[in-house]
Amino acid sequence: MFVAWRDLRHARGRFVLIGSVVALITLLVGFLAGLTGGLASQNVSAVLGLPGDRLVLQQPSTGQPSFAQSTIDEQARVGWQDAAGVDEVVPVGIVQGRATAGRAASAGADTAVGVALVGLPHGSGGARGSVVADLAPRADDQVGLSAGAAHDLGAAVGDRVTVAGSTFRVASVGGDAWYSHTPVLALTPDAWAAADRRLGGDGAATVLAVSGTPDWSAVSARTHTSAATPLGSLTALETFRSEVGSLGLMIAMLFGVSALVVGAFFTVWTMQRAGDVAVLKALGASTPSLVRDALGQALVVLVAGIGVGTVAVVALGVAAGGALPFMLSPLTTLLPSVAMVLLGLAGAAVALRTVTAADPLTALGSNR
Repeated sequence: MFVAWRDLRHARGRFVLIGSVVALITLLVGFLAGLTGGLASQNVSAVLGLPGDRLVLQQPSTGQPSFAQSTIDEQARVGWQDAAGVDEVVPVGIVQGRATAGRAASAGADTAVGVALVGLPHGSGGARGSVVADLAPRADDQVGLSAGAAHDLGAAVGDRVTVAGSTFRVASVGGDAWYSHTPVLALTPDAWAAADRRLGGDGAATVLAVSGTPDWSAVSARTHTSAATPLGSLTALETFRSEVGSLGLMIAMLFGVSALVVGAFFTVWTMQRAGDVAVLKALGASTPSLVRDALGQALVVLVAGIGVGTVAVVALGVAAGGALPFMLSPLTTLLPSVAMVLLGLAGAAVALRTVTAADPLTALGSNR
């Protein structure tokens, strides 16, 4: 990489410019990836935190299952309960509502907080545990608050919370659990059914959390339901599909832009050093060695720019973590960085083809 290092030393401005552009694109991709992960977590973490091996939703006559429209009747519940291979069936009710807390009212704040009311039996998480099941209270006059609900309500264990006209005592404050961007408030099945009726529902469960090894397809067909893993059931959340789809498309477009921009920069650079490449080829340098030299130079610029951009993403993510739903993880930092390096090298490799495949005498201008 003699020529590459020489070029980097003597053309610092050009490569600082390229590195700055790469860093800015990395910042855009990384921040958008972190925001997408944070928004997705606030949309579906309660669904992923439900107990059971599969989540069973009502199968409509047309279209796909939906958490918003699903209603599990008693016949479907009994059908799953009696199916061979089923170990446990936990009816779970989910409905969005509003809650108020005495502490927030005394502070003079707006006491109405949007929450996801989840009803399920206490201890239904079994030995494996479950983020949502661990919130379930023992008594009908109690509620369990997720960390987000406790924060928004300004409530702690022992405080009073009003939900749909009924007052409950906070029995526990657990981990973070969100459903469609609203924090989870857990009730017993009977208390949830009563709250659902007051909110205009019929009190029937929304989903069944089923554990065991039954013939999932056969039981689903017999009970007119649909069974999917918690991860696979996320498509039944309309907001998840639209939100992640649009943000994912933006990330993919930014990856494409990064490859094009880096490729364009290195195309210009390759044209400018065409004479140097021609001299090296005339002196006997092999095409693979020239490719290694050029790609090594591109790799140095990419790693430097992407490193700066990744550090900026982490810093901004830490700073904005309290105000924005931002997720800092290898999936939102390291994975985009590796993808940026690979796409940048691909763009640089495409840019090199025209010169490395040229005849040395033609590149030196002997035809003029």
